[in-house]
Amino acid sequence: MAKNSEFRDLFPGALEVMILQSLRLRPMHGYALVKHIKQVSGELLQVEEGSLYPALQRMLRAGLLESEAGVSAKGRPTRIYRLTEAGLRHLEQEVISFEKMFAGITRVLAAARG
Repeated sequence: MAKNSEFRDLFPGALEVMILQSLRLRPMHGYALVKHIKQVSGELLQVEEGSLYPALQRMLRAGLLESEAGVSAKGRPTRIYRLTEAGLRHLEQEVISFEKMFAGITRVLAAARG
């Protein structure tokens, strides 16, 4: 994430979940992932390539993703990332976990207001 005061760092695991969820829609190369996350978040989330590519490599090693050589829209060679069955199962578990955490945070914020 950008260190701009307008943006905050993501909590651990959030980037991985966003990558997995994005790749659930369709296979993409790294730059397309950055653009997709930025666009879908209404430009609230800025994923830096310095965070993205290490995360992609970790997920490849863990078997959550697979990649193949491809060509970008501009005709340049690139790596295309795709969600694996293990990645889909991991995503589903993480979404449940994030929903529970978000519900807890929401309750704490609501109690502090009331």
